[in-house]
Amino acid sequence: MSTTDSLLTRAADLVTTWSAQRVVLAHAGAQSHAEGPGGGLAQALDRHGIGALGASLADGERIELTDSDQTVVLTRHGASGALRVSWTEGPTYEQRVVLPAPLHATVSTTPQGSAPAAVATTVGAPVHDEAAALAELARPLVIHRRRLYHSDAVPPEAREGWVPALPIAALGAPSFRTDHNVKAAYVAGAMAGGIASVALVKAMAHAGYLAFFGSGGLAIERVEAALVELSESLGDRSWGSNLLHNPNEPAMEERTVDLLLQHGCKRVSASAFMTLTPAIVRYRAAGLSRGPAGEIVESNHVFAKVSRPEVAARFLAPAPANILEGLVGAGAITADQAQMASEIPLARDVTAEADSGGHTDRRPLSVLIPLLTQLRDDLSREHRYTVPPRIGAAGGLGDPRSIHAAFSMGAAYVLTGSINQSCMEAGTSERVKQMLSEAGMADVATGPAPDMFELGAHVQVLSKGSMYAQRARRLYELYKAYDGVHEIPEKTRERMEKRLFMRTFDEIWTETRAYWAERDPSEIVRAERDPKHHMALLFRWYLGMTSRWARMGEASRVRDYQVWCGPSMGLFNAWAKGTPFAELSARKVADVADALLTGAAFCQREQIARMLGVGRGGRLA
Repeated sequence: MSTTDSLLTRAADLVTTWSAQRVVLAHAGAQSHAEGPGGGLAQALDRHGIGALGASLADGERIELTDSDQTVVLTRHGASGALRVSWTEGPTYEQRVVLPAPLHATVSTTPQGSAPAAVATTVGAPVHDEAAALAELARPLVIHRRRLYHSDAVPPEAREGWVPALPIAALGAPSFRTDHNVKAAYVAGAMAGGIASVALVKAMAHAGYLAFFGSGGLAIERVEAALVELSESLGDRSWGSNLLHNPNEPAMEERTVDLLLQHGCKRVSASAFMTLTPAIVRYRAAGLSRGPAGEIVESNHVFAKVSRPEVAARFLAPAPANILEGLVGAGAITADQAQMASEIPLARDVTAEADSGGHTDRRPLSVLIPLLTQLRDDLSREHRYTVPPRIGAAGGLGDPRSIHAAFSMGAAYVLTGSINQSCMEAGTSERVKQMLSEAGMADVATGPAPDMFELGAHVQVLSKGSMYAQRARRLYELYKAYDGVHEIPEKTRERMEKRLFMRTFDEIWTETRAYWAERDPSEIVRAERDPKHHMALLFRWYLGMTSRWARMGEASRVRDYQVWCGPSMGLFNAWAKGTPFAELSARKVADVADALLTGAAFCQREQIARMLGVGRGGRLA
């Protein structure tokens, strides 16, 4: 059978198998197509998967399936393939996928009637140490009889598959690296209170990574000083800063955005948002302009950390029309910027925040990423985005296998937080770093969040060596039970002043009043009118000081330390045993990023080898 006849026969089979309207099959310059009734391509893909489609292709073959408004194109290159999925009135997705071994050999080009020529195949020795060979990320490997070989040891006709070179830059979405001018799809998150310090952001930027300064909870003067230092010292390197939602002090959000725009901060990590505010919309819209051909140019990038689909939907959709109209009316943005903002997602990068430290709903990443990915796809079609937003992963990422798992689920990038607190550059005390380095997976608990105390929101914290979670929960119970400090039983008040606060309520109020007089005097007016709010501010004094005592290493207050931490810290410590990172002095944030990504790339190559049969029978086990 000729090449064309073989392709035609297979195309006719494939158009039926995949319920497509049209199938085009091409190889080595030859091409054939077949027509069918169609109407079931999407369901067939859901039922069989891309892997089954890839298995029907020989190396070098290309298949194009069309049905209704969807087109799927897959080209096989050894053990992987280039996949493109597009909709007539919707987005186009392109990605490289791992494929199982082909069911068909490459179509023969031997003329009809002639016998195939005898080929003497000489195969060299397989690699001695398969794990070590896979760890050489820049060196591709080939497979012969379920063994790994260097490519020069096996002639092309004897190769049964290959494990491609996989540098860390190949992990995640290529567009992430391009859009943010970084070497890999890895982000160091914004740990509040300056824990994600200027030094940490600089170290990551100089190493080619993106990191966010942890501005949440800091005085506005300190935030401005950090923004000035970062903008002046990093030049065109990528960096960002935090914008922490503050429902109790919306003016602080506005002042922070003023500084972000003034000092040229092009990337913002939007954290703890439950609803959208004019401040975050203004930051995004103020960075929009038109290119030479009228195209939208996005200068200000929003990274939204979310743990609920309903919150993610707000960031994945364009900015609300009513907020944009208000900003135009106030002269904060132009009418054209409002128009552009109505055509693009508010956040180009949305991070699925799973079981993380600090503010968290402790959702499982394996549920959150698929949900947000589907939501992203639905909204991209609804709003007809030419470029869909990206979904990243955070929470529970503390070793190479967890990083690999996140990328395998489709994460465009990964974001780490808790594990960076024990790094040299983190803006916290040596005592806290030591406590973190000794933590296990289960050494975490939840307690009331200082910035959302009255709302009952929680933060996840280190429990080993600290009683913050228990003590903060007791304060919230008292807040719910009484309408003011004057209603708390006298013995309870005395015990709180002596054992917990180590100050009288009057002393705390004097300090608290001075703080709010400078930050927001309206809080004092409200507290003097409302005894329950007065009590809340007193309790928030303690809650706020606990994180400060931790950062400063206050020795007398160790049992009160509020150290934001998720279970990933315990995972990292377990992985670090027996490595240089077992020592705190070796934990440099960029080195940790390099090691985790290198390990994740190894895991990916190992998975490819396993899928192609290597490891069955003992090897790689």
